[in-house]
Amino acid sequence: MRTLLLLGVWALCLCVFVAADTQPKGQEYDLSPEKDEVLQLTKGNFKRALRKYEQLLVYFSAPLTVEGHRVSEAFEGAAAELQGSEVKLAVIDVKNEKNLAEELNATDHTIRLYISGDKHNPVSCPVPQSAASILTWLKRRVGSASDLITDLSQIEAREELTVVGFFKELNQEYIQVFYAAATDLPDVHFAVTQNIEVISKYGLTYDTIFLLKKSAPQILTSPVLNHALLFIKESSADFKEIHSAFHNTAEAFRLKILFIWVNVEEPRNGRLMEYFRVRDFEAPLIRLVNLTDHITYHLPSETLDAETIKTFCQSYLEGTAKPKMQSEEIPEGWEEQPVKELVGMTLEEVAFNPNKTVFVLFYLPYSKASHAVFPLWEELAEALKDREDTVIARIDASANVINMSMLGSYPSLCLFPALYAERVVVYTGKRKLKDLIKFIDEEMEEAKKYRVLEDEDRRKYMKALKAEEAKKVQKIKEEL
Repeated sequence: MRTLLLLGVWALCLCVFVAADTQPKGQEYDLSPEKDEVLQLTKGNFKRALRKYEQLLVYFSAPLTVEGHRVSEAFEGAAAELQGSEVKLAVIDVKNEKNLAEELNATDHTIRLYISGDKHNPVSCPVPQSAASILTWLKRRVGSASDLITDLSQIEAREELTVVGFFKELNQEYIQVFYAAATDLPDVHFAVTQNIEVISKYGLTYDTIFLLKKSAPQILTSPVLNHALLFIKESSADFKEIHSAFHNTAEAFRLKILFIWVNVEEPRNGRLMEYFRVRDFEAPLIRLVNLTDHITYHLPSETLDAETIKTFCQSYLEGTAKPKMQSEEIPEGWEEQPVKELVGMTLEEVAFNPNKTVFVLFYLPYSKASHAVFPLWEELAEALKDREDTVIARIDASANVINMSMLGSYPSLCLFPALYAERVVVYTGKRKLKDLIKFIDEEMEEAKKYRVLEDEDRRKYMKALKAEEAKKVQKIKEEL
């Protein structure tokens, strides 16, 4: 009886759904009301709007605020310009549509672009200053750096501040970072030039970004090729202290190094962090890069006071700082040591060996917390030295690029089980010898169960592969 009741309810819902979607074509998507070509969305018509419009740009408004009024006016102006395009602008009053806003995980003054009816993966849009900002963002989002190429005379004629990229080639990775910044800052005028006259006129070299304004071009020009970047959380307790030290150091290197601080909590800085391979949990840290050779240098210290930063910058200018490479050189005799010293080139080969259980310590050589684990790691290696199926290793995370996102803060203890699947288990228990050994034994037993299934799947796969090869051979024989 309960089953029949459920089927009846399902049939009724299906009939209502079909009825709603089989209206006459002219009434299929009646999404009124509209205000100045901007849809006023509610929980009742949001899904229909998603289905109708290929691109739906939605502003989650707080209409009684000054910013809410300003952005709404910008939306109305942009909507007038976008009539007939595949982009439709809409507004959701967060106060009146609390349930819809919560469902979409949106707050006041959030702006999102929903594409092809996908409500789960919208594109975030920066809050615009004007209708032109919206149009610029939509254009830049689907464009490329080549769209910004502008004649030098046109750039110099503009009264507004312009961010100018002077590049020789437009297919480099850092060009994407420049264009991403242009996309995220639609209220700022960006331009790209490859005009050689820039070198003689402004004293620059290729691959330089400089600011230009008609009234004061020399003051805003920045030919400094060495950039120091401080990656830090603005909400961290030591932000003011570290930022002050960074700012005070900058004066000593005026016209030699350009100092830039990057808030790792700002989503729009994600591309910059990805380019420099910085993860939020690693902050605070300082990287130095030269825009000519793009070699990156890492400040090897937990202490970021003015003296430490100054010493690092001076060593960089003197050529004695150690660059951050993809991988250190493979140390001689590394396999013979109780604790195997891995580098970027050997990490994956050793860690993902399907016949070995590998326990790796990811450490920072200048970290007191990392050094505190070293004796325990040596003790663990000694205790397990007779186990041929177990490897105890470590790797300097500051000197090698680690392409794994699940490590957590350093020092990080990660176990790689003896499986064909590339699986990593982060150890979070007590840092005692008996607890580590217990953890290894438990994970090895768990891995054995998965290994049985893996071996069976591989056996079936090889059998099917041989059968397929036999069919091909037989077919060739028949054709002959």
